[in-house]
Amino acid sequence: MRNRGTLTKLLASVGTALAWFPILATGLLTLGRLGAGRMHQVDYLMPAELFPAVFAGGGLLLWAAVRAHLRRGIIGWGLAVAVGALIAEMALAIATGLASGEREPTGVWWALAVALLAVYTLAIPVIGTAGVLLLRDLFSGRSTKTGGGAPSGQGEETCQTENSTAPVSRS
Repeated sequence: MRNRGTLTKLLASVGTALAWFPILATGLLTLGRLGAGRMHQVDYLMPAELFPAVFAGGGLLLWAAVRAHLRRGIIGWGLAVAVGALIAEMALAIATGLASGEREPTGVWWALAVALLAVYTLAIPVIGTAGVLLLRDLFSGRSTKTGGGAPSGQGEETCQTENSTAPVSRS
């Protein structure tokens, strides 16, 4: 049974806000620096520093998705990719000495660490977008079943009368 009650909607709303927070905070601070006339700078490590918000938001979204039986796959996989990429990036930085400053931030190890950080950062909007889609599904009451049935506007129409709605097929 799909649970689309108030708790599920609250979990999805808070989870979506938390999931988007690191990206929005980075963007807003970058725009603030530009507006203040400073040099264009982006703190590309900020999403990683705000990982607790991503993890909490993704967890709340996953909980809401499981309760509603909607969008579990994309939220679960997005969260798994984000967590895995960040853990792999940190482990690589520690193992190669990039984290301690023992090794200069150049070369293949630096490029791999930045690539893993980019994968993590790109997984955040995937989770956030899935949260927005989950909210849309929860508040509209639509099902996200794929396959079968005609696309909207084609196939079966409904004929509304004063007391009921009955399907009418086009010939």
